[in-house]
Order: sequence, then C-alpha cells, then structure tokens
Amino acid sequence: MQFTTKIIPLAGAIAFAGAALAQEQVVKIGHVGPISGAIAHLGKDNENGARMAIDELNAKGVTIGGKKVKFELLAEDDAADPKQATAAAQKLVDAHVNGVIGHLNSGTTIPASKIYHDAGIPQISPSATNPKYTQQGFNTTFRVVANDGQLGGTLGRYAADQMKAKKVAVIDDRTAYGQGVAEEFIKGAKAKGVQVVAQQYTNDKATDFNAILTSIKAKNPDVVFFGGMDAVAGPMLRQMKALGMNAKFMGGDGICTEGLVNLAGDAIGEPGKIVCAEAGGVEEAQKKGMDEFRAAYKKKFGIDVQLYAPYVYDAVMVMVEAMKKAGSAEPAKYLPELHKINYKGVTGNIAFDAKGDIKNGTLTLYTYKGGKREQIAVVK
Repeated sequence: MQFTTKIIPLAGAIAFAGAALAQEQVVKIGHVGPISGAIAHLGKDNENGARMAIDELNAKGVTIGGKKVKFELLAEDDAADPKQATAAAQKLVDAHVNGVIGHLNSGTTIPASKIYHDAGIPQISPSATNPKYTQQGFNTTFRVVANDGQLGGTLGRYAADQMKAKKVAVIDDRTAYGQGVAEEFIKGAKAKGVQVVAQQYTNDKATDFNAILTSIKAKNPDVVFFGGMDAVAGPMLRQMKALGMNAKFMGGDGICTEGLVNLAGDAIGEPGKIVCAEAGGVEEAQKKGMDEFRAAYKKKFGIDVQLYAPYVYDAVMVMVEAMKKAGSAEPAKYLPELHKINYKGVTGNIAFDAKGDIKNGTLTLYTYKGGKREQIAVVK
C-alpha cells in the first residue's frame, strides 16, 4: 500500500510535464551555408550567428500566439555548390521548416530560392548580393545586406575618385556572385572614365593564377579588381607579389574578411594596398551594439566574427519578430508581416522594399593594417 501511494504523485508529475511539453510549440528554422570546402570558415561563421540567435531566444522564452515556443536550428551544408544547395533546400522543405536563413553565396541562394518559394517558405539571405536573387518575382525572398549594384558600383567609383585609378584590370571567378560584383565594378569605374585594360576569368577552386596575372602585368593597371572569395584572393595576392606587381587590389565582401590576412600572408602590404567592401555596416550611433555583439560572439565560440555572423543573427531575429507580430509561425501567416517589418537590429534598421531588398542598405569600406581589417568609411 505504501508503495502505491508513492507512485501516484510521480505519475501525476509525469503527466503534468507531458501536458506542459504539449503546450510548447517547436519552431524549426533552417540555415544553409558552406560548412565544408574552401570557404567553410565563412559558412561556419554564418551558422554560428544563427545558433547564437536561437540560443538567446530559447533562453529568453518566446511566446507566439499565446503559446510558448522552442526554436530548433536545422543546419545544412551546401559546400558553396549549387546542386548541393538545391538538395539541402529540398531537405529543409521536407522537414517542414518554418523559415530559412541562407544561403551564403549568390550561386547557391538563387537556385535554392525557387524551391523555398514553391513551398511557400520565407527565406532571408544574410550575404547573397547578386541582384537577380530578388528580381525573380518571388514574394518569399529577402536579404539584409546591400546588393552588388550598390557594392560593385561604389567600389568602381572609389577606385576612380579616391585611388585615382586610370587603368584597371578585372578578374572574376565565374560564380553568380563573382561575375555580378565584377560587372557592377566595371560599370561604376567606366562611368568615371576609368579604362578597363583587361578582363580575365578563373574559378572558385583555382590556385594557380600566373598565366592571367602575367598577361595583366603587361597592361600595367593601377588596380586589379577580383570578383570572388577570400580563399582564392589570398593565393592570388601572393602570386601578384611574387611577380612584382605593384597594382592595388580591390574586391567585394567575398574577400573582405579577417581570414584574408592568413590567406595572403605578407602580400597584404601596407594600408591602402587592398581595399574591399562589406555589403553592410553600422554608422557611429550603432557601433557600440556591434562591438558588444562581437565580444559576445567571441566569448561564446572562442573565435572572432569573420564576416556575416551579425547579419545572420539579425535575420533570425527579424523572422521571429514577424512570427510574433502575426501570432503564428506558419509561413503563410507571418510572411505578410516580413514585408512590413521595421526592426532595429545589431546591423542597423531592417525594412524591406517590394522586392525584398533591404531599404537604405549601407556599405563599409575597409583596408588592412598591421594584420587586421581597418575601416575606411561607412557609405550608403
């Protein structure tokens, strides 16, 4: 008899716990980036930004539509490969995710976006900059950074106005991102009367650039612009140095990482030798918030932010804010709220235009000094 009386409260406690868990709604947020391959360091940086947001939300306790929710991160690796990206996208759709943050590259984000759109799942890219992503007419696509039109064009004008370049050479890696940002750079430079003396092409896995660099060296450009990622830019800079090329080096956000220092070694050169732009950035009033985020990130993961982790963090928070406003995590119900969102994040104010591009996106110009990335200016 005594045995029975002890077991009843325990059974009751289990039943109560089960009921409480039943009340807790699980909201699945997908994240996709390259966790393997040459730019895995950037993909992991993005994934860490998502994990940081998810952990904070779960620690805080969030209710949506009167129900307590638990957020679950479903992280997938696309290896910066378009085919793997579409497979990862379909996997997330099949898992019935409530939303997706990603992908990192334009070349993976664009093909994956159709899969999400067909399934009615909102997608916010924290780093894909090719304008085509938001020009497809999909109401499910958003980005929290400026696009290549702004980024490449600004760099082209900067080469003329501030670096006084008369002749430039352009190399791109033939990816959607690399080609897009290079084309916009050329437009911006030509509009300022700069002569494009060479256009060369490589790929995103190349390591030997001697043939194209030797050809470019003969044209004696003031600036070499590279449309691609840091994993290719690093060896390219080393080979430029070995060939005795004195041209300055420019690139978009793909090369504008803390990791470029290790990839390029002593080819980094003096301040002003390399100029790049991040497709985002905070003005002075918000610098404190960004500094605090970077410190919290380093404390949590033991490493510095590489590039887009703050934008991923904000993308997660924006998606959840839309869910809260809609009182539902169902994609069809909170999607209209994403289109109306006005959210103050770590990376600045986030609101989207009719296409899903960020309104009033900023760019940050950087150079490298003493083995560190150093800010030149924040521009719109």
